[in-house]
Amino acid sequence: MNTTTIILALAAIVAISIVVLVISQMREKARIDRVRRITALEDSYKRCNRLLSELPGQYLTGDLKLLLLKRMEDACNDLARLKSDQPVEQWLESVVQFKTQVQENRDEVRAVRIDSAEKATYVKELLQNLFKMIEAMHKSGRIDGTTAKKNLKYVLFLVHKTHADLHVFQARDLIRQNEIRKAIHAYHLASTEMGKSKDNPLAMKAVKSFRIRIKELEAMNADGENSSSAESESQLDKQWDNFLHDEEWKKKADYDD
Repeated sequence: MNTTTIILALAAIVAISIVVLVISQMREKARIDRVRRITALEDSYKRCNRLLSELPGQYLTGDLKLLLLKRMEDACNDLARLKSDQPVEQWLESVVQFKTQVQENRDEVRAVRIDSAEKATYVKELLQNLFKMIEAMHKSGRIDGTTAKKNLKYVLFLVHKTHADLHVFQARDLIRQNEIRKAIHAYHLASTEMGKSKDNPLAMKAVKSFRIRIKELEAMNADGENSSSAESESQLDKQWDNFLHDEEWKKKADYDD
């Protein structure tokens, strides 16, 4: 075997080794990319499921629920194509059943009271996640601009509602302690929070109701009435608990119409 043949043989071996190495690296890259995509899709599904189950039921409109379920359904379909090890078929079946319940208005609404700073902070965190998810769906083309804008504005309204809920709870507690001036201040804070959603008619009705409540308390404080009287005379506080799903409250709150 002459020198030229040896050199060609060595070059062939090197070339084959490089090709094998490149193919191996491409396969590994594809495997890592597949794992990364599966993990991201599984996280997306679980994040949406968490929002559906942990956000206060009165916060979730039918549109928001369907938006979350659409994202979960898309994630399941993508996971099925990638052959995920998760029980994707069961997930998808559950999503489809829930979607049907929402469309037929048969889903259960689990109302949650925002009665502590910790709970308000947690709900705000969930709403921030929901906001980011809607933005991502819009950027990826899963929803159009009109749908995204409408739902993003509503989520911001819910953030303000969460803070207002906490101030209302604090105001009630202050009334029980006969701290009327502090209670009035808490209602002012609640009114300010709802006033941040000026383009939402329901928020403006809430502002009107808070102003009426403040006037009630100021009159009682001036007359020297005690906290039990102040607490018992407030129907608005009771109606506030059903603020997002009580049509009767919405009618009563519209005092200027």
